[in-house]
Amino acid sequence: MSETNPAATAPVTADAAPHRYTAAMAAEIEARWQDFWDAEGTYAAPNPKGDLAGDPELVARPKKFIMDMFPYPSGAGLHVGHPLGYIATDVFARFQRMTGHNVLHTLGFDAFGLPAEQYAVQTGTHPRASTEANMKNMVSQLRRLGLGHDKRRSFATIDPEYYKWTQWIFLQIFNSWYDDEAKRARPISELVAQFDSGERAVPGGGTWSALTEAERADLLGEYRLAYASDAPVNWCPGLGTVLANEEVTADGRSERGNFPVFKSKLRQWNMRITAYADRLLDDLDQLDWPEAIKLQQRNWIGRSEGARVDFPVDGERITVFTTRPDTLFGATYMVLAPEHPLVEKFTPAAWPASTRDAWTGGHATPTEAVAAYRAQAASKSDVERQAEAKDKTGVFIGAYATNPVNGEQVPVFVADYVLMGYGTGAIMAVPAGDQRDFEFARAFELPIRCIVEPTDGRGTDPSTWESAFASYDAKIMNSSNDEVSLDGLGVVEAKERITEWLERTGAGAGTVNFRLRDWLFSRQRYWGEPFPIVYDEDGIAHPLPASMLPLELPEVEDYSPRTFDPDDADTKPETPLSRNEDWVHVTLDLGDGRGPRRYRRETNTMPNWAGSCWYELRYLDPHNSEQLVDPEIEQYWMGPREGLPHGGVDLYVGGAEHAVLHLLYARFWSKVLFDLGHVSSAEPFHKLFNQGMIQAYVYRDSRGIAVPAAEVEERDGAYFHRGEKVSRLLGKMGKSLKNAVTPDEICAEYGADTLRLYEMAMGPLDVSRPWDTRAVVGQFRLLQRLWRNVVDEDTGRLSVADVAETDVDADTLRALHKAIDGVRQDLEGMRFNTAIAKVTELNNHLTKVGGPVPRPVAERLVLLVAPLAPHVAEELWRKLGHTSSVVHEDFPVADPAYVVDETVTCVVQIKGKVKARLEVSPSVSEEDLEKAALADEKVVAALGGAGIRKVIVRAPKLVNIVPA
Repeated sequence: MSETNPAATAPVTADAAPHRYTAAMAAEIEARWQDFWDAEGTYAAPNPKGDLAGDPELVARPKKFIMDMFPYPSGAGLHVGHPLGYIATDVFARFQRMTGHNVLHTLGFDAFGLPAEQYAVQTGTHPRASTEANMKNMVSQLRRLGLGHDKRRSFATIDPEYYKWTQWIFLQIFNSWYDDEAKRARPISELVAQFDSGERAVPGGGTWSALTEAERADLLGEYRLAYASDAPVNWCPGLGTVLANEEVTADGRSERGNFPVFKSKLRQWNMRITAYADRLLDDLDQLDWPEAIKLQQRNWIGRSEGARVDFPVDGERITVFTTRPDTLFGATYMVLAPEHPLVEKFTPAAWPASTRDAWTGGHATPTEAVAAYRAQAASKSDVERQAEAKDKTGVFIGAYATNPVNGEQVPVFVADYVLMGYGTGAIMAVPAGDQRDFEFARAFELPIRCIVEPTDGRGTDPSTWESAFASYDAKIMNSSNDEVSLDGLGVVEAKERITEWLERTGAGAGTVNFRLRDWLFSRQRYWGEPFPIVYDEDGIAHPLPASMLPLELPEVEDYSPRTFDPDDADTKPETPLSRNEDWVHVTLDLGDGRGPRRYRRETNTMPNWAGSCWYELRYLDPHNSEQLVDPEIEQYWMGPREGLPHGGVDLYVGGAEHAVLHLLYARFWSKVLFDLGHVSSAEPFHKLFNQGMIQAYVYRDSRGIAVPAAEVEERDGAYFHRGEKVSRLLGKMGKSLKNAVTPDEICAEYGADTLRLYEMAMGPLDVSRPWDTRAVVGQFRLLQRLWRNVVDEDTGRLSVADVAETDVDADTLRALHKAIDGVRQDLEGMRFNTAIAKVTELNNHLTKVGGPVPRPVAERLVLLVAPLAPHVAEELWRKLGHTSSVVHEDFPVADPAYVVDETVTCVVQIKGKVKARLEVSPSVSEEDLEKAALADEKVVAALGGAGIRKVIVRAPKLVNIVPA
């Protein structure tokens, strides 16, 4: 560190108190120290090796990797709600540095995404230009807050040298398969070797060598962790792109833009995240995450145990998953989701003779009925399709399946209450035990067979029932054949017996099912990472060699995907990249021995989630052009260790809204990279902390339109805007709601340190809280009092007393050390609001005592403040005569002798009512405390000579007397 003292160059402001701490002084101090920190590299965190290696003493310390969730550089810039988490991690990081840690704390930008592309469509500005302008503005705003980021490690996901490695990771996933026996990913080359040697049989017989190239590609596609398939997708015509399940709202609309979303079949890239469902679920137990977030992930993964059952249909089969195989004898019809791929295969040209009029939907043929019903279902959201109150609809597809336990022919329907996204997209309907099946059976005149003995007195004749009867406690009935009987068994035993029978007869097997679906990874957009994939003349996908990465985005004239009428489900995507013929069709030598060939590039791009799946790794080794990350560096910062069995970031702070999308995807990528030996950490983030939200009042006029909050007046408890009464409701802060307050405004009026203190003092970090600009001044006054306790406002000179600690009065030492002890514990526990309260208490004590503050107290007070208000702390530290930065000073340690109270208050109760309070030593014995309580005059009077049956003592704070 430099020995330069920037504090010596601070200007003097002419004022009634010329050296008073003002907003102008704060601005000057803050800008000067920010320049100093940048010039000196104060926040540089050294690696154990590589181009960021250095300072062996720091590397030898215990490490702490602290991260914020990736920000997106919005054109609107920051409002005061955005920096809440950034300030919190900065305070925590500064505290960790002061307690002897090598701290990695930096910030990059998640810069691909829809907003920049939409702006480009509207203005013709290249997305890179607008995104880089937004990042520049955001960097300036964040710098003003004094955040201690290692700027050498910052990057944006749109940097080609970054997304080179995003593409490289995609290729690792593409060239991998999941070995269910080994429970890990393995290179696809090892699977090829198994097929080639005969160790693994080729499905359908034959040999690997006899397969054509296209057949081999199709077979490997059934195993690859990244694969393309024709499958039902969420098609959003209004956005012109398909969406992952997680990007569709509960009411079936796009998360962005609120457009209708339809089910459509398209060829898209997917990630086989379902292969990791068990590990994603089990490893949650080892993570230090909020239980609410763990629960959301568990529910999204949705593990359930049951059985797979095969229902034969014309030499083929329909497979269902059921958690209640014990009710198989009660299955009287089957239902396929409208999107199920077997619907077309099993739909005949004409209705069978046994078809009832109620089953056809009024159509002349099954083909017409199914097509019409599919079109009707495609316009509904999943929530609408599963609504309990709605009328059950469906049509018979004209085929029958065989119930394997009794040989009955059961009709097969399509109905929208069955979703392709759960189980197999097919159900065996047991109307006696499921309310939706019961209602459907009644509507379509289908049999209802009682197979669980009702315990509510309704009897066993379903024709008399008003609803289904479902129970896990009742006995099974009407459920036997020549080989197996479930009658009289409980549910658990019946499930075991029927599952054993299914496995013995080959009709099914016990299995586990997950709600989790494979991750749809294609987007029909421009502003995203290009896929490093090309197709030959036969349509076979080939990965680009690593030497051809990064595959950079080409220039296009039109950035927008083709959008359509939001309600037109019969449209198909058209991507912006497909319009650049020179880029799409290329001649390449892929190094596979075939020489130059003609290829067609993939014209979809990756979703905006891709870049944030691995960015923690790039922070570790940001300038490595040869490896994803140096193994030694990754092991140092993220490797497993005591308390972190799967490794990962030490602290990750961000919003709870990313509980599923980002966090689940990042965990999946980490596990693949771990399995393939690229990293030592199987989890990306060990400890997760969700900060609350800073809210603001939204004011709306009689039309419901938001009006500028700054223009609203309060009169007699009501609110008015330009004379008109308006409503007030606490909600989000944002530009569209006209209630945003920028950090620039607060910094200009009070300074960045005041803003930092106010945001940290508003309440517990994980709780949402309302913004109140009028309350900010309270923290500004705290800093002014702190300044006055160290600096003479008239002369600008140091005003502390140069005395030894032994000369400080006992009350002040007690106040100091209790503050040190409390603030240290609070900062470690991220209780920043209570830490500030303790600093305030100590500062007020010094102000009340009056006179020059003893140097030993002043110095430690400044060190206590340093993580919270670093600029003023740095300034005061230099004024106290120190030449080193306060950033790397040791955090004070409390003397235990002063932390313990000299006395504590003991409450004395008689019959549970307080009768006296005693001031006693914290170390008082139970015997002495009992004697003191019984001798107290108030207690003697309250007893009035009555005898004592029992005395309960809880030293040092409670004595409870029970009279005889």
